[in-house]
Amino acid sequence: MANFHGSLGVVKVATNTVAEVTSFEVSERAAFAEDTTLADTDVTYNTTNINSWSGSLTCFWDDTDTNGQEALTAGASVTLHLLPEGTTTGDEDLNGTALIEEVSVTVQKGAITERTFSFVGSGALTYGTAA
Repeated sequence: MANFHGSLGVVKVATNTVAEVTSFEVSERAAFAEDTTLADTDVTYNTTNINSWSGSLTCFWDDTDTNGQEALTAGASVTLHLLPEGTTTGDEDLNGTALIEEVSVTVQKGAITERTFSFVGSGALTYGTAA
């Protein structure tokens, strides 16, 4: 069984690597419709074949990262690549069109200022490989 260290992770907006990433997460969700009838004694469901995905990305704020962090403005539509294993040819690449839903900034005494970007997928989340 393979394991991967978090330090290998990379996030890209199109082909541009996002600077200063400290963490990211992505979740997929399947939707189901209840199809229980009056005669049923247990609740039953059917798949709707409608899936969704969303996630977030946290970075140390770098306002010079014009094609990475600065491209992730609230309301922006971007091609997002989430690479948990790194960028070596064949590494896993979770990607798709993401809509930036929220951008927040965390400033704390004694800590590096952070930016967190929340996103929702528009269309399918594709599981590909790094080229």
